[in-house]
Amino acid sequence: MAAVSILAHQGGWDELLLIAGPIIVVVGLLALVKRRVEAAAQQAAVGDPATDSTSEAGLENG
Repeated sequence: MAAVSILAHQGGWDELLLIAGPIIVVVGLLALVKRRVEAAAQQAAVGDPATDSTSEAGLENG
């Protein structure tokens, strides 16, 4: 029964973790995705040959 009393209501901080935890995870994942998309867009704008699909397909004008 000791485990049950530990998992019982703890004054509100446990409910805060149940709500804030998933929100923090989602915000972190969104920040990660945004950073990756912006990096990919910057590489595409620069014309990095490592990510340029036209150079891989042999469609270069030259």
